[in-house]
Amino acid sequence: MSEWKKVKIGDICKIVKGTTGIASAEPGEYPLVVTAEERKTCSTYQFDCEAVCIPLVSSSGHGKKSLKNVHYQNGKFALGTILCAVIPNNPQELDACYLHQYLQFYKDIVLVPLMKGAANVSLSMKDIATVEFPLPPIERQRELSNLFVSLQEKQKELSAEYEKQTDYAKLLRQNILQQAIEGKLTADWRNQNPVQKGNPDYDAEALFEQIQKGEVSPSLQPASQFSATPSPRGKAPKTPENSREFFEEKLDSERKRTNNARSKSLAPITEEEKPFEIPAGWKWVRLGEIGNWASGATPSKSELTYYVNGTIPWLRTGDLNDNVISSLPITITEKALNECSLRLNPIDSVLIAMYGATIGKVGILKTQATTNQACCACIPYQSNFSQYLFYLLIALREYFKEKSWGAAQPNISKEIIIKTPFALPPLKEQEEIVSIVETLLAKVTELENQIQDRKSLSDKLIFGIIKENLEG
Repeated sequence: MSEWKKVKIGDICKIVKGTTGIASAEPGEYPLVVTAEERKTCSTYQFDCEAVCIPLVSSSGHGKKSLKNVHYQNGKFALGTILCAVIPNNPQELDACYLHQYLQFYKDIVLVPLMKGAANVSLSMKDIATVEFPLPPIERQRELSNLFVSLQEKQKELSAEYEKQTDYAKLLRQNILQQAIEGKLTADWRNQNPVQKGNPDYDAEALFEQIQKGEVSPSLQPASQFSATPSPRGKAPKTPENSREFFEEKLDSERKRTNNARSKSLAPITEEEKPFEIPAGWKWVRLGEIGNWASGATPSKSELTYYVNGTIPWLRTGDLNDNVISSLPITITEKALNECSLRLNPIDSVLIAMYGATIGKVGILKTQATTNQACCACIPYQSNFSQYLFYLLIALREYFKEKSWGAAQPNISKEIIIKTPFALPPLKEQEEIVSIVETLLAKVTELENQIQDRKSLSDKLIFGIIKENLEG
């Protein structure tokens, strides 16, 4: 490359702005080049040549500099008004394909830094004209162009294969969870641990009866992470919202509401609702029968006293990603908790997103927290059930998506959740299922990491080949 002269785009190309309104264009026989990779069509054309088409606006929208695609187009085509065409003055001196490959490869170095604007970030044709690039002999340009095209085709093939492998890993993960909730992963365990009638550890019927008795689960006990704050002398003691006593009072209120909720019976499960045959010792129940479910609320952002100096964690559905939740970025005050229809959910509560793109995402609390209205939280009636419920809800994600409604933003409701039937295993088998699932999912994660590592390596190799040929 050191032997190749550098030239400016404006010196050997003409730059012409597109004239076709993308939204108003009448579909037709000619390609319409837009900012996206896929072409639209138009009934008229503006150009009949080879050209490099460069977007004049940021791909990321408001306030960010970025270009996702630089396009190559030949023949008769229309061009959107937010793009420009860079056309070589002499095709025997500059190959348009070569220029396209160069600008696409180096766009983040030579084009993106030229973008300007605080809100509406744009790229001017005047600045494009100043961009320098190496100009090898025309035959070498064509050789490089052909090499880059073949490498990019190979990269697309590899990317498609990696995507297929990633999809397979996701399917494998879902299959593991499905087999878990059907009892297929623990068939050998049951052979060694037969049903013991009346023992909730080995009999789900006995476990369900125990749940219905209304015994308070140890999982509902408050954590010891908060310490009491002494009251000022001579004043009536006030329970500060960051103290253990405050959380004990709130959690005691939730325990009482939880126990009262048990008395609300749900309809018996019909044969049509049972999607598979359950193993011996298991029992069909509804989600609403194994825990108390409730959504939260969003305190008004205009009421500063709901947020300033708050110490109570408040969760949004964006915080849910099939994860353990130990801390949250937003906190609210005791005033918000008391005035805004919020529930303080204890440690080991299991949460599920009910709205939009995050629908079906879950999490387990490892700190007491409130939630917004798009999240439903379950306080399990029985201890040691949270981890199994966590994996159960992930396994049921597609079921919930099928039950959702709304075109723009699909939603599910608390009613749909609590009425959902599932197969309840005995306690000891739940523990075994969780252990097996975590072992298998760890192997799937390892597989996914290997796929991503191989993809990164192939991308680096192709990048290196292109860079070496361009820079020598």
